[in-house]
Amino acid sequence: MLTRLLQRAVEVREEEAKALLLSATYFFCLLFAYFIIRPLRDQMAVAGGVRNIPWMFTGTLVLMLLVNPPFAALVVRFTRKRFVSIVYRFFMSNLLIFFLLLKLLPPDQQVWVGRAFYWWVSVFNLFVVSIFWAFMADVFRTEQSKRLFGFIGVGGTLGALAGSGVTGWFAMRIDPVNLILVSLVVLEVAVFLVKRLSIHFEDLRKKEGIERTQEQPIGGSMWAGITHLLRSPYLLGICVYMLAYTIVATVLYMQQADIVDTYFEGRGSQTAFFAWLEFAVQGLTILTQIFLTGRIIKALGVALTLTLLPAAAILGFTALGIWPTIAVFVVFQTLRRAGNFSIARPTRETLYTVVSREDKYKAKAFIDTFVYRAGDQLGAWSTGLLMWLGLSMSAIAFAAVPVAGIWLIVGYWLGRRQTEMLQAGAGAADLESQAAPVA
Repeated sequence: MLTRLLQRAVEVREEEAKALLLSATYFFCLLFAYFIIRPLRDQMAVAGGVRNIPWMFTGTLVLMLLVNPPFAALVVRFTRKRFVSIVYRFFMSNLLIFFLLLKLLPPDQQVWVGRAFYWWVSVFNLFVVSIFWAFMADVFRTEQSKRLFGFIGVGGTLGALAGSGVTGWFAMRIDPVNLILVSLVVLEVAVFLVKRLSIHFEDLRKKEGIERTQEQPIGGSMWAGITHLLRSPYLLGICVYMLAYTIVATVLYMQQADIVDTYFEGRGSQTAFFAWLEFAVQGLTILTQIFLTGRIIKALGVALTLTLLPAAAILGFTALGIWPTIAVFVVFQTLRRAGNFSIARPTRETLYTVVSREDKYKAKAFIDTFVYRAGDQLGAWSTGLLMWLGLSMSAIAFAAVPVAGIWLIVGYWLGRRQTEMLQAGAGAADLESQAAPVA
């Protein structure tokens, strides 16, 4: 009965239903935990001074560079279940320390704690989500990813919606710092689900006649993510796509911080604004995921779907350049972020289904973390420089349009290249599928 209900919303087969629901629930927990603390992070960025945000992006980039080697070492040494549990619980212990510092230190000593919290959350969210999608690209085949990733994204959207709603509701009623404890509990549930999913996919592979290779350490070199990336035009193309995406997003984020600092006062009102903006984004995202995502990818294909968000950014920045108002900003930011979560992100993750398993966990993690934050760095300092030169919000918006144009071109090329690699039999998941009847 549950499978029949699911089949009304997504093209899922009976043997895939359990994996689909577990995956969606896992993503729900991750984004629930993150979006509880995201508004608190954004408010701390504003409290630390809008002009200091470029320096905060610099700190994030440095921290990301320091964290990547030990993360890669864990991937080499431990099984998937072990290293995911270790990474998540390490972040949970850090979160508990921040909770204690924010509760015990006097307000005048919390500025640097707030900045450190901003850096930490910026690292945390990229790693945990990158691990999730690497896991998905590892266990689902390319054909399955096109059908199921959109619905799995619904689980994450519901988590983000719930987390934003919880923070938006309680931010004006209690100290928002107390909500960190809720995030800790939900992250522990996510660890449990990772273990359940690993066992489930092991059993599925055994039934298909494939040996249990999934729970072996991935092995290889700790630096393979970087070396493979430098040798692969396809992975380099994903890097350029990610850089352009993050530069555009950061330019808009800088303008968001300036607007909030101008129109809202106090931790409670600023945190509530960020939370309700997230709520609007996630509400639109889930409607799109349920009714449009699968149909759009099926109708347009990967290449054209990857160009939709860049095209929307070109239009949005043009509109913001002509009408630099808070209303235009809210509409643009809501549409851009909802489009990323509901359409662009699931399509972008499909790109990794045609690379090796080692690249899914190493090269992908490097791109999703360091390259992502390098784009943040470029966007933040470029915007800071333009602000220092005296350019208005309108002028900065127009300056972002060419970057969005490059983003669009690279996205189209990547989509075409992914299709070519898939048709040529270069996808590791497809090779596994072909090996099943032989085994």
